[in-house]
Amino acid sequence: MASELFSRRGLLLGAGASFGAARLLAQPARTAPAGEFSVAAFGARGDGKTLDTGAVNQAIEAAASAGGGTVRFAPGNYLCYSIHLKSKVTLYLEHGATILAADAPATGSTGYDAAEPNTWDKFQDFGHSHWRNSLIWGEDLADIRILGPGLIYGKGLSKGNGPGPRAQDPGVGNKAISLKNCRNVTLRDFAILQGGHFGILATGVDNFTIDNLIIDTNRDGIDIDCCRNVRVSNTSVNSPWDDAICLKSSFGLGFARATEMVTITNCMVSGSFALGSLLDGSFQPLPAGENAPRTGRIKFGTESNGGFKNVTISNCVFDGCGGLALESVDGALLEDVTITNITMRDIVNAPIFLRLGRRMRGPEGVPVGKLRRVIISNIACSNAASRYGSILSGIPGHAIEDVKIRDVYVQHQGGGTREMAALQPPEDETGYPDPSRFGAMPSHGFFIRHVKNLEISNVEIEPRKPDLRPAFWVNDVQDAALFRVKAPRVAGVPAFAISSARNVSVTASQPLLKDSQIDVVERIEL
Repeated sequence: MASELFSRRGLLLGAGASFGAARLLAQPARTAPAGEFSVAAFGARGDGKTLDTGAVNQAIEAAASAGGGTVRFAPGNYLCYSIHLKSKVTLYLEHGATILAADAPATGSTGYDAAEPNTWDKFQDFGHSHWRNSLIWGEDLADIRILGPGLIYGKGLSKGNGPGPRAQDPGVGNKAISLKNCRNVTLRDFAILQGGHFGILATGVDNFTIDNLIIDTNRDGIDIDCCRNVRVSNTSVNSPWDDAICLKSSFGLGFARATEMVTITNCMVSGSFALGSLLDGSFQPLPAGENAPRTGRIKFGTESNGGFKNVTISNCVFDGCGGLALESVDGALLEDVTITNITMRDIVNAPIFLRLGRRMRGPEGVPVGKLRRVIISNIACSNAASRYGSILSGIPGHAIEDVKIRDVYVQHQGGGTREMAALQPPEDETGYPDPSRFGAMPSHGFFIRHVKNLEISNVEIEPRKPDLRPAFWVNDVQDAALFRVKAPRVAGVPAFAISSARNVSVTASQPLLKDSQIDVVERIEL
C-alpha cells in the first residue's frame, strides 16, 4: 500500500501533492499502544496540502508530558514548518511517511521559527550559527531519536545560496534537522531528500549515533560540530554542491569545543549523482550543464576553532567527489586520526589534502593550531583529476607533524606539462583552505611543504598519460622517510624534487637505481 501512497521519485519530480489522503482517512482508527502517540490522533491530515505543524507538535508535547514516548507518523505526507523535539521522545516514520518542508511563506506571514540571536555569528557562516530556523530542531535535550524507514523531504527549505528565499529572511528555514547541546541522540533508518543548507547540523551533541541513513541533498549532508562520542555508520550521502560528511569545531556555541571520539565507518559519499537518484536507486549522472562542484567528500573543517581529536574513518567509498580533507586553519588542534580502507573513483581535486593554516576566524589572540599524529593507509584511488595530486601543506614556522601514509595506490589522468612543473604555489596562509587555492601543482603525486616527521611507504602513483612533473615535490621538510615508493620515469623529468630539506631518505623506490639519504640540501632532483 505504501507504494500506492507515495513515490519518492515522483515526489521529487513534482508528480502531485495528493498521495492517497482519502484512502488514509477511510481506514479505521488504530488504537495506539501505551507510550505511543499517533500524529493523526491530534489532527494531522497527512495529505501534503494541509499544514500539520500544530498537530505534530501537540503529539510531541503529549508524549513529553507523559514522561516520554513514541510519536508515530503513518503513511502520508505531513506538510510542516518547524517541529520541536523534546527529551525522551522518539519520532517514528513508517514506510511511506514523509515529513514535507513547507514552502517559505510570503513576507510577513508565519513560517519557520526565527533564527535565534547569536553574539558569535561573525565567526562562522549564518547556517552554522542558528538552529531554530529548521524543519526539525531541538536544544538542550536528552534521549531523543528519529527512526523508521520514512522520508524527510526539505522541499521548502532554503539552501543558503543561489535563487529562492534567503535563509536570513524571517520565516525561512534552511536545515532539515538541527540539534544544539543535546545528548543521547539516535538517527536511524530514514532518508533525507533536499535537506536545505544542512541535512543534519549537530552542534554540541554528545553520545550521538547516525546509522543507516540515505541523504540525497543540494548542500551539506551531515555536519558534526563540537560533538563528542559520535558514531556515523552504514550511511550514504550524495551532495554534489557541498560536503557529504563534515566534522567541524566552530565558535557557534560561544566558546571553543573540540569534536572528538568520532567513528565514521561503512559509508558512501558522492558528488556525481543527480538529485534524488541515489535515493531512488537509479544513480543517474548530473544533468549536462549542471554547474555543481561535485564536492561530496568527508572533511574536517573549515570551521576549526575547538579542534579534532581521536577520530577514526574506515571502510568508506568516495565516488565522483572531492578527496579526503583534514584542515585546521582557525587555531584548532587536529590530532590522533586514523583513516583506513578507503576506495576512491573519479576524484575531482586532491585525493588526500592536509592543510594547516592561519585564517584565524575567531576571537583574537588565539595561536596557530597544530595538525599532527595522522595515519592514512589502504587507499585505492582511480581516475583522479591530475591538476593537484595529493597535498600536505603547513605554513612557514608551523609544520604538519607526525604523519604516516602507507599502502596507497593513486591512478590519475596525467598530462601535466613542464610549465606546470615550474610553478611555485602560493603559501596563502590566511586564505580559505582548499586545493583550488593553490592552483595547479608542480607535482602529480604528492606536494609536501612545511612538514616534520613524515613516513610514506608502499605508495604507487600511476598517470594514465605521461606527466612531465615530478611525482613528489618536497620543500621545507624535516625527518622524512620515503620507502618503496613507485612512480613512472619520464625522460628528462625527475621523480623527486627536494629542496630546503633535512634528514630525508628515499629507499627501495622506483624509478631510482639506488637509495638516497639527504642530510641537508638546498635543492636536489632524483
